[in-house]
Amino acid sequence: MIKIGIVDDKSINRTTLRQSLSADPDLKVVLEAVNGEDFLFKLQELNSSDFPKLVLMDLDMPVMDGIETIAVATVRYPEIRFLVLTVFDDDEKIFEAIKAGAAGYLLKDDAATQIQEAIHNVLDLNGAPMSPAIARKTLQWLKEGHQPGNSKSNLIRHNLTEREQELLKLLVEGHDYKAIAVRLHISPQTVRTHISHIYEKLHINSKAQAILLAQKYRLNG
Repeated sequence: MIKIGIVDDKSINRTTLRQSLSADPDLKVVLEAVNGEDFLFKLQELNSSDFPKLVLMDLDMPVMDGIETIAVATVRYPEIRFLVLTVFDDDEKIFEAIKAGAAGYLLKDDAATQIQEAIHNVLDLNGAPMSPAIARKTLQWLKEGHQPGNSKSNLIRHNLTEREQELLKLLVEGHDYKAIAVRLHISPQTVRTHISHIYEKLHINSKAQAILLAQKYRLNG
């Protein structure tokens, strides 16, 4: 039995998707959430053995959107795979979702059987399924050597102050709290306060996760 999660702010979408997945006896929906923050909270309440193996993720949600959620969750829970399931097919969102760590990108008007096949493709074959329309766009990028610009959804630069970004860069470079305090001319306690705020804003809970997330967004580049 493959455990599935659904993250979508609209109840009707979650219900429709749950019903369509029930046609596949190998799939079982074990978690539903209304946004990324709700999803991360519910995961914390579960034992790791009860985690979904794959999550179908909407993009446009209040509080914490799908791209930010994927970026954080792939760092905190690397054993969980994420498939985007959305109405958006614009270049920027496709690029950002893949960059965040999505294993595939599907559209909500894709057939239920296609979504089921995509789940098995990711988990059984380590594939990267995409809707035909998305695949065509991706091929066009490659032909044209095109890469969308930096998105407003860049998790770190969008969420952190300049001081917090500066501090996080030093953390990624390997400096300890005392060295960071000396470099920034602040107290070690102030460093700890900043780090606490960074963890809260990025929805993470350890230095290792902060470093991985910063490296994903090349904050140290």
